[in-house]
Amino acid sequence: MISFCDSLRDGCGELWRGLHRHPFLRELADGSLEPERFRFFLEQDIFFLPELARAVALGVARSRDDAELDHFADELAAVSGRELESNRELLARVVALGAADRGGSLAPAPATVAYAGYLVSTAARGGTLEIMTVLLPCTWSYAEIAVGLASEISDHPVYASWVEFFASDEYVGVIAGRRATLDRLASGLGAGERRRLQDVFTMSTRLEHAFWEMAYRFEQWPDLREVA
Repeated sequence: MISFCDSLRDGCGELWRGLHRHPFLRELADGSLEPERFRFFLEQDIFFLPELARAVALGVARSRDDAELDHFADELAAVSGRELESNRELLARVVALGAADRGGSLAPAPATVAYAGYLVSTAARGGTLEIMTVLLPCTWSYAEIAVGLASEISDHPVYASWVEFFASDEYVGVIAGRRATLDRLASGLGAGERRRLQDVFTMSTRLEHAFWEMAYRFEQWPDLREVA
């Protein structure tokens, strides 16, 4: 029997597969991605991750038992600590390689604002199931993408490190545990509730795609593009 999380992924299958095929990631894999694009991505992700952490913190506040509390507390520690620290270190390295400033650090770009706003607003209105569901596409897709790229990534001084972080046994194992928790909590849901959570998961996946597209195309607010 298919798991609840697998059914969410299958429910937006072509959209999900499109994440893996995005040119940002294909070029990252073969080492041809312009370092300016990766710099823009990291700068925007550094804006995004604190907002994601705020959505996770709402999960901490809404936890109904110790198991849920531990789930969200571990995720909060990972985002606000290890992932942000890794991004800042990679940003310093890609800047040292000579990546030009394309305005990624000036302000959260439209796609970043949209995605962060959706996470926080969904978490503010929903319960633990909604919060786990809206967060899952971000973390799960990174693990899947990185594992898929691990065997083909070029020996790039920065890009290979990004893939290594998200393809690590530790990270992949943590995401598998989060899926298992959501599968357990979602058992017994009715068809209407499953459809509602599918809509949440699909929208979050759309915004994941928009984030990659934003970084690849340097999409920034029109007035800030003049500055950059």
